Order: sequence, then C-alpha cells, then structure tokens
Amino acid sequence: MRIRKFWICLVLACGVMRGAWAESLFFEDEPVQDGVQVFEVSKTFAEIYQKLDDVNWAGKNLNVAIESLEGLNPSAHIAATDERVVLVWDDAIIANFPRPSANDWNGFGEITTALILKMRANDPHLRSLSESALYQAVVDCLIRGVDENGRYIYSKAAEIAEDGRILTSVGLEGARDARGNFRVSGIYKGAPADVAGVRAGDLIAEINGMPVAKMSDAELAAVMSGFNSGTSKIKLLTPMGNRDVVLRRATIVLADADVVHRSDPNGGLLEIVVHEVSDAAVAIVNEALARYSDVSGIVLDLRVATGDDERAAAKLGGLFVGAVPVMRIVETASDEVEVVPGGDAITDVPVVVLMSNQTRGTAEALVAAFYENGRGVLVGTPTAGAARIASRIDLNNGGALELLNKSIKTGQGRAIDGRGLFPIVCLSNIRTNQQQNAFFLNVINNDFNSQDFNKVPDVNPDDIRRGCPTITSGADEDAVATAVSVKILTDRKVYNRLIAE
Repeated sequence: MRIRKFWICLVLACGVMRGAWAESLFFEDEPVQDGVQVFEVSKTFAEIYQKLDDVNWAGKNLNVAIESLEGLNPSAHIAATDERVVLVWDDAIIANFPRPSANDWNGFGEITTALILKMRANDPHLRSLSESALYQAVVDCLIRGVDENGRYIYSKAAEIAEDGRILTSVGLEGARDARGNFRVSGIYKGAPADVAGVRAGDLIAEINGMPVAKMSDAELAAVMSGFNSGTSKIKLLTPMGNRDVVLRRATIVLADADVVHRSDPNGGLLEIVVHEVSDAAVAIVNEALARYSDVSGIVLDLRVATGDDERAAAKLGGLFVGAVPVMRIVETASDEVEVVPGGDAITDVPVVVLMSNQTRGTAEALVAAFYENGRGVLVGTPTAGAARIASRIDLNNGGALELLNKSIKTGQGRAIDGRGLFPIVCLSNIRTNQQQNAFFLNVINNDFNSQDFNKVPDVNPDDIRRGCPTITSGADEDAVATAVSVKILTDRKVYNRLIAE
C-alpha cells in the first residue's frame, strides 16, 4: 500500500503540464475499441457529469465520482486531483491523464471511458460484459460514489396485456449463473425491486428458504411475475454483504392509482390503491371522491406506494386532512421546509390506511399525516423507514440517476427516515377468522392492550418490526387486509376506538 501511494504521489507531483491535454483521447477512425463505442459511451458519461453538476452533492465534487470507479475492481486505485487523473493497478501505473478544465464535460467523459478500457484490459469479468452491461455497472459505481444510497436505473418498455395491465412483477431481470443462482442484470424503474434497493449485479441465492439452484425455471418465473399478487422472501448476496428483502409483486399499471367502488345500501366502500404519489394519482383520487361522495368508508392502500414529489403528496393528503402541514423536507441541517396543502379537505369519511414495508418516500409522510390529524386508522405492518426524497435525473437513454439527498419529517416535525411508522392494527398478528373475531371483540370491550409505538420516540424500530413482522404471503395479506378494513369501517364503535388510540 505504501509503494502504491508513493507512485501515485510521484506521478501527481511530476505530471506533465495541463497543456498536454489533447482535443480527444480517441481517433475518429477508431470509434470502436475492445467492443466499446468510445465516442457514444463518452458522450453518455459527459451527460451524467453535466447533470450531476446541478445537484447538491453534500460537499462532494467530481473527483469523488471519478475515484469511485475503483470500486469496479479491488486491484484498481484512482487518484483525481485538480491537475491529474491516475489509475494504478496493484502496484503498476496503467493510466495517467491531465485533468480536463472545469466544465469540460466531454473531456471528463473521455477520461472515464479511457479508464474503463484500461481496467477492462486487466479484468476478465469486465471484459466479458456487453457494452450495455458495462455501462450500467460503471454508472452505478459512479452514483454510489456520490451517494451510497444512489443508483442508476434503466428503463424498459413493457408489453401491455389484453386487460390493459402489465403482468404483476417484482420488476427485475437477470439470468442463472453457472451454479444455478440468479444474477440480477437490470431493475425496472419504480418497480418493487427498485423500491427495495435491489441492484444490478446482486445475486439471488434463496427464495422463501429454498435455494434458487434447486428451483425449476418455471418456479423461478412464477416468483418474478404472473397474473396475481404474491410476496416472496429473497436472500440477496451483494457486494455490500448478504441481506434479506421481501418483494411483493405489484401490477405496474398505466395509471398511478386504481379505484374500486364496493357498493351497498349505505353507499358502499371506496378502495383506492396508490402506486405512485404523483399529480396523476391526485387527479384520480380527487375524481373518485367527487364521484362517490356518499360512501361510508375509504380504504387507502399505500402498501406499495412510493414517490418523490412532495407537492403531489401535499395535494393528495390535503384532500383528506385539509390545509395543515403534511410533511417537512430537510435538505441540510439548517434547511427545513414545511409542506402545506393549499385547500380544505373535500371528505370527512372514515379512512383505513393500509401500509407495509414497501411504503416509503412521500407515502410514509402521507401515513403520518393521517395519523397525526386523526383522519385514518393505520393497518398493516411497519413502513420502510426510507423517508427520503430523491433528486432524480432523467437521461437521454431512458434511464435515470437517483440521489437520495433529502429526508422527510412528519408535518409535526417527527423523524421518519430510519424509523418508519407503526400500525395501530398489526395485520401479521391477525391471520385466522378466530383471531379476527377475538381482536375486534377486545376492541369493542376496550380491552385489546394496544400500544401506539408512534408516540414512543426512543423505541427501537427493529423491536417493533420483530413484533409485527412482514407478511410473506401476498394472497393471505390481501384477504386479511380486506376483512379487517371492512370490519373497521362498518362498525363505527370499532373505528372510533381505534382512531382514539
């Protein structure tokens, strides 16, 4: 290590003058080198650097992004200063470039491509990647250098089924490796796998306790997609270590929200499923509330809801809670912005809010708004505790960069990020009809020993999650959620008791 640092320092100290920088590192008559279209790839990297320049990096700069490329291989070590960019492989210097001038995005794009070609020549794995796979791996590495929670997400045009919906899917693609495990190659933007933080390159070793190598292709495909809901516990092997995630297949629809009206003589119940907290979802919900104004209860399903648009979240929450603070956005320690809807609520109908470990982002703030304003009974399992808003940068190739550089507090200033919201009624503890009947009887008798952990600031969130674990069967979750929601909304005594809790 000392030898390596010595060589880097020596080269940086004795580097050639900046004037040695040529107009281009590549020749026009050699547009393809080692299978890489160098000018096109450099152009895409230039776009990334230019767009990142407009984002708050929390004090980090372009050098950090360039140096993060060494994460592609442990033998690579990169030093980027105001004068030079040097790549050392083990103890040998294999690249030494004068640093482009400020805002020379094409120059930085070409240096990135040149560094990759040098690394590719020394790394069989990088050399085996296709141009698109290599590009994705490099961009993901760059973004995580800027923000450890950041990511690169590629976009895929999906086929629409005859009923107007896309097959329900966890939202990832990949293939088996030589050992039969499943290597993730891409994530669909906004899909459950994207929300859960699964990244390209992650290895899926087990699904619901069964080794993937022992599963048939049909069994594996049934977990990833289908025509119905489903939840699976997946063991991931990642560069950052092993971890378990629960992926609930979600139907990726053309609209950001779905509405189902279940009629009865009392006006019926309105079920609103929000997939993305957006202006489009606000419009759909607003129209539904106006059309079915005589309903006796509303089920607001936020179990797979996410979103980065705080204004849309404020509008959606305002339909139910009115002009009160819905959330606070924190970008720096001294910068906190209160987000308040602009109008009054348009309904005072009782609401059950369904939540899960995939409720995150501005959707978590919505759950908190219902809770803090006594406008809905929280039902389900704890939310993700990932209440951050991403600065999302769309790229010309249809993908996007995502930096989670803003955190969210509740309207009353409670921290959500890293903690989450806890349900008043835990679904995973109410599975059978007998358990349901016993629970509601205890609620009516004012003897159900419930404790609102949202009011306990120093509680360990992991303890609550162990006591109210994630449901791993999608069919069971939907059936229980429906039964519990209907009971709460059709028995005003139960609703009032739970809302007061």
